[in-house]
Amino acid sequence: MAEEWASRNVPLAERLRPRTLVEVIGQDHLTGAGMPLAIAFASGKPHSMILWGPPGVGKTTIARLMAHAFESDFIALSAVLSGVKEIREAIERARVNRDNLNRATILFVDGVHRFNKSQQDAFLPHVESGLVTFIGATTENPSFELNNALLSRASVYVLNPLDDAALALIFERAVAASSPFRSLTGPSTGSGRTARKEIAIDAEAKTRMINMADGDGRRLINLVEQLAIAADSSGAKSINT
Repeated sequence: MAEEWASRNVPLAERLRPRTLVEVIGQDHLTGAGMPLAIAFASGKPHSMILWGPPGVGKTTIARLMAHAFESDFIALSAVLSGVKEIREAIERARVNRDNLNRATILFVDGVHRFNKSQQDAFLPHVESGLVTFIGATTENPSFELNNALLSRASVYVLNPLDDAALALIFERAVAASSPFRSLTGPSTGSGRTARKEIAIDAEAKTRMINMADGDGRRLINLVEQLAIAADSSGAKSINT
């Protein structure tokens, strides 16, 4: 019962986060067979990288998947919320991982472009020594926002906004995971949730939500989740435009 309650209270976007690289949607130019990230994951050796792309396209997910694939400790920092203190703590944790646990560390910095040049420089010796594998996520052009020294030590991968086909797949996954929804635009959810009344979503409503998401998969999942809560509370039988 406790596990079921906990699962229900985890945001839908987190519950739907891909568990393997092949589950990542919309970035086949990086994650498909023979593509750069697929090769990197198969290499057996992680490398530092900058993931450049708009919100909600898989940057954080790819970083987490790399840590999982290489059984590394995953340290996540937000450039908005973190400063020198948090950077030092992360580096010390990486040292403990290496010296005491014989474990690698992946240091992920979300919004790395928000760090100033001196903060970015603080990572350099630890990237060079191999203490951490550095992964930075940015929505801005790294050529303008990141130090050349940091860029020279990391591969830059460009993630694309999600197209309508990718968003349609994400929509169906979100609907399938969101009791009490039943999509009229795709296959049955097969969720086995027979105790609750299902609410149908028509094709026009699906198209409108995909347009509202504007290439952002996380935004689309959040829209589905919010609509599920509202529809369930109101007793609606269908969602249409």
